[in-house]
Amino acid sequence: MTAVPDWMYPPREEGWYAEDLDKLPEAPRHTELIDGALVLMMSPQRAWHGRVINGLVNTLTAQAPEGVEVDAQMTVRLDKRNRPEPDVVVSRAPFVPDRTFYTPAEVLLAVEVVSPESAHRDRTVKLRKYAEAGIPVYWRVEQEDDLPVVHVYELDTPTGAYVATGIHRHKLRAEIPFAIKIDLDTLLPGR
Repeated sequence: MTAVPDWMYPPREEGWYAEDLDKLPEAPRHTELIDGALVLMMSPQRAWHGRVINGLVNTLTAQAPEGVEVDAQMTVRLDKRNRPEPDVVVSRAPFVPDRTFYTPAEVLLAVEVVSPESAHRDRTVKLRKYAEAGIPVYWRVEQEDDLPVVHVYELDTPTGAYVATGIHRHKLRAEIPFAIKIDLDTLLPGR
């Protein structure tokens, strides 16, 4: 059995805090914090996952109005013990070169592209946590016959929960967080 490296032990009895992620240079890329526990992405990224993320970033960036930024794989500091990393973040925050996370108040849309390793978290845990943090829109992108299918959720302010507003195949049209039109069949370059 391999020994656990020292950096993997939490710095306090109650676990990890959101700010601890910035002090873990040894941690694998795409390390998230969920309920005070580190979630390490150890499986290799699949080509489909990476291309969908790149396609979404490029498409959303081209359509975003002034003052709206689109980033890939940046964490969102939901609270003291949660700092997940959506695959795509659309925010109203200005570009800051040294930024390592966003706050929920800055995020307009969080997108998770589901992979076998993240399916449970993307479908249940993050759906609930993003809603509780007040992020207005959440997209969950699933693979169906090698094409992306986008499940769209909007925050119902009185309940603080997401409401499913559509499942989009082939074409996605949305007005929130801004006017968006995506031909999902051409989202994956080289297909």
